[in-house]
Amino acid sequence: MTIRLYNTLARRVEAFEPGDPNRVTMYVCGPTVYDFAHIGNARPVVIFDMLFRLLRHAYGDDHVIYARNFTDIDDKIMDRAAREGRSIKAVSKDFIAHYIADMGALGTLTPTLMPKATEHLGEMIAMMRTLIDKGHAYVADGHVLFHVPSMDTYGTLSRHSRDELIAGARVDVAPYKRDPADFVLWKPSTDDQPGWGSPFGRGRPGWHLECSCMTAKHLGETIDIHGGGQDLIFPHHENEIAQSECAHGAPMARMWMHNGYLTVDGEKMSKSLGNVQLVHELIKDHPGEVLRYALLTAHYRAPLTWTADLLAKTRRSLDRVYGVLRRLGDIEAAPQDAPAAFVEALHDDLNTPKALSELFQLAGNANKAVSDVEKARAKGELLAAAGLLGLGQADPDAWFGLTDLDPAERAKIDELIIRRQTARVEKDWPTADAVRDELNALNVQVDDGPEGSTWRKLD
Repeated sequence: MTIRLYNTLARRVEAFEPGDPNRVTMYVCGPTVYDFAHIGNARPVVIFDMLFRLLRHAYGDDHVIYARNFTDIDDKIMDRAAREGRSIKAVSKDFIAHYIADMGALGTLTPTLMPKATEHLGEMIAMMRTLIDKGHAYVADGHVLFHVPSMDTYGTLSRHSRDELIAGARVDVAPYKRDPADFVLWKPSTDDQPGWGSPFGRGRPGWHLECSCMTAKHLGETIDIHGGGQDLIFPHHENEIAQSECAHGAPMARMWMHNGYLTVDGEKMSKSLGNVQLVHELIKDHPGEVLRYALLTAHYRAPLTWTADLLAKTRRSLDRVYGVLRRLGDIEAAPQDAPAAFVEALHDDLNTPKALSELFQLAGNANKAVSDVEKARAKGELLAAAGLLGLGQADPDAWFGLTDLDPAERAKIDELIIRRQTARVEKDWPTADAVRDELNALNVQVDDGPEGSTWRKLD
């Protein structure tokens, strides 16, 4: 079964063919660590975690290398450090820890590699020297700049005209630039700013250069997949291509992938609107798995609108899955691979909405299974599919908050649930309503779904 993915560079869905099936490589641009991650920052993390899982499923866990970097050299980090009277190392260390914890709460696997920009100054200096020697970069007024007109194919990824490229880059048309579109590889630091020694003077690297060097060092000059958010297509990924391909004389990546934007209630997140949704705040009120599921409800290339209603629907959907698993609690799952129809949905350009639909088909099958053999197989298939999505791995009782419930009270509630279900089947609505009132008095929330009723004890 061939994995097919949308290649931004080609503007079409293509069959994925790694350069070496025994060493599949993927690099995804990580965060600039100066603040907490918001839910928009989390979308590419969850999307490319899904792709990481799919590639491991197809090629084997030991044959996929996934690198996601930390940008720990940046003016925003410097500004925060100056405001707080701390070093940039202390600021970045704190927010790296917060980021790892927040993304872990969303059920993401740890990438194979998590390189930091500060660990790659030597590689950056070497790449700048190569670009200068090849006539693609020059030193001017303490800066090293990439000379855009030196690359005939610049702009191929974003497909913008030259005027659009210059406007989109919001360039500072400084007097030392040979061309307005030229971008910074290295810039000088003042005495009161953090800086590193280099043949070009004390300074710090440009953001684009960092990713090019980390990719090449850890994954190679040409990698299989380079990913990130749609906002990175220009200028970041365009400039990565320019630096890497002019330095190495080879394509930087066989495939470029980008996820769509996330908005909150249809509006872009901004501090001025007061609608920034921080992951570490969201997980105080919602299980991380609910947030993860919500991020998978839209196709990764489509925009996603984040709303309270989306989270409520997501919680109910996961309740259905865990409700089935709870009803099959005494059945040991038979070892199974995820069914072909489910895997095929993910192979079709990571179609998570279709995969989620298949997941609920599996939940329905498991709920209808009669014999223990059928139940064991169906439960195994459900867990395998959910596991590939990074879902359904919690203890069902813990999911519904039942682990600390008194056994006598739980037995009483279970009996009431069965009585209510029987009354509903018999269309005895007065009895069903009366039992529902008893459950409400016990502070029990009941949700009815295609696979039956689930319940949880409210605080």
